[in-house]
Parts: sequence; structure tokens; C-alpha cells
Amino acid sequence: MKQLLILSGKGGTGKTTIASAFIKLSRVRAYADCDVDAPNLHLIARWNAAPKVTDYYGLPKAVIDCERCIACDHCRESCRFDAIFVEDGYEVDPFACEGCGVCEYICPVGAMTMEPDVAGELMLYSDAENVFSTAKLKMGSGTSGLLVTEVKKEMKAAATDVELAIIDGSPGIGCPVIASLSGVDMVLIVAEPSVSGISDMERIINTAERFRTKIVVCINKYDTNIEHTESIEEFCKERGLPLLGRIPFDSDAVKAINKGQSIVEIDCASGRAVRAVYEKAMELLFAQKNTL
Repeated sequence: MKQLLILSGKGGTGKTTIASAFIKLSRVRAYADCDVDAPNLHLIARWNAAPKVTDYYGLPKAVIDCERCIACDHCRESCRFDAIFVEDGYEVDPFACEGCGVCEYICPVGAMTMEPDVAGELMLYSDAENVFSTAKLKMGSGTSGLLVTEVKKEMKAAATDVELAIIDGSPGIGCPVIASLSGVDMVLIVAEPSVSGISDMERIINTAERFRTKIVVCINKYDTNIEHTESIEEFCKERGLPLLGRIPFDSDAVKAINKGQSIVEIDCASGRAVRAVYEKAMELLFAQKNTL
């Protein structure tokens, strides 16, 4: 299975819009949304059947047995996260608890235990031919990278005989992005011609290079700032990164997205540009296979 990951250094660049277009164009049988903090690829995926939903357990959380507690205060004094407080008795703030287990270790009467905690939901859509894996992280949970790994595992386990998988990653360079990068064959960076867009593009490229995977770039909304677009092109030239093309800002694309459509399902300027980017991406991705 060849895995193409689509990333952006910041939110709002059009990463998911381009990912959904690639999914439509390739008629890919396996794809995933690894933006577990705010997944939205399902809005365009249009699955009729409900997904298989599985609870995802992250780090355990401390639980106090009030009947055993002798109010020695050792747990509260030793909690570096200030997750334990006294109100009508000793209580644990589950959003502040990091699951380190110090309170359980230090409690002299065994009143503290570490219990499994649901940190999110894994959702797997599948039928006889296609697989779509995604997840939603519970608010306040800090295990996004681990959840992304599980999303990819579910996709691969359910689609063992497919040639291509397309993965919509998270914006930024944090844990979910790093987990998304692991094991992929090529990364498409969607860049935006703005000051913050260029800065964040450089950061995500620097991150991706550490994984020694093939990196390619496209510029979305290129005509909103030609000067910055040219700066991105010059940067790619200096770093030896293939630039797959420019995609214009397109009001028709906004209308299509608001209707739950991909931009390649209508005849529009951005859709035509994405088709050209897609063809170049597939050529480079499968050229790697031919040279092995």
C-alpha cells in the first residue's frame, strides 16, 4: 500500500479541500482523516452506512475511594498538576489529571487507583470495497498522537489489498502530525501565500524532512499574493522540492464546499488546477515504486 499524506503548516490553507479532491479523482479505496482534534473529511465522504465506533482509551486517570481515604493530604501535596482538591472531600479533576500515578504510589491506604479513561472515539466506515478511518479526540485529552496511530492502524487492517491510501493530516507540526508522518511514502504540503503561511510551511517541511520521506508542495490561493507565491517557489527551488502547481482562489470552490461537494465534482478553475496537481503527485508517488 502506497500512502500519500496531505499536510499544511497551518489551518485554513485548503488541505482537506485538496485531500477530498484527490480521493474523488483517484477513486481510492482506503483513506483516513487524521485531524483528530477537528475531523471534517466525513462531511464530503458521504457514507450512507453508520460507522463502527470504538472507544479509545488514553492515559488512565486517578480515582479516589472516599470510604478508604483518611484525608492525609499526601496525594494533593504530591500532585504536580494540581488535579486533586478538597471540597466535600478529596476529589480529582479529570481534565487536570495527567495519569502519572504518583498519588496511587504515595497513598498509604490504597484509596487512590488509576482507572482507564475514554480519550476519544475511533470511527471506521467500510463496505465491500472502501474503507474510511477517522476519530474524534475527547476535549481535554492530550493523547492525539496515539489516537492518530490507531486511526492509521484501523485503515491498514481493514484494507489489506489496496494499492493507494490517502491520508488527510492535521495542521501544524505537533504530535498528530508526527504520528501521521510515520510510515508514509510521500507528503504533499499545501502552502498558503501569506507571512504566517510561509513560516508554517517551512516548519512543516523541516519536520517532514526528519522522516526521510518524499516531500512535494503545491500553492493554494496563489493569486491572493503573487509576491509571496514567488517566495514559496524560490524556497522550493533552493531546497530541491518539487512544486506541483498553483491553485487559484475560487469563489465557486467555496460554494461547492458549502454544498458538501468536492471541487472536482464541478467545473471550476480551482478544480482544474487540482486535477493537474493530482496527476503530477501520482506520477511522482508511483515513480518511487518503479525505481525500487
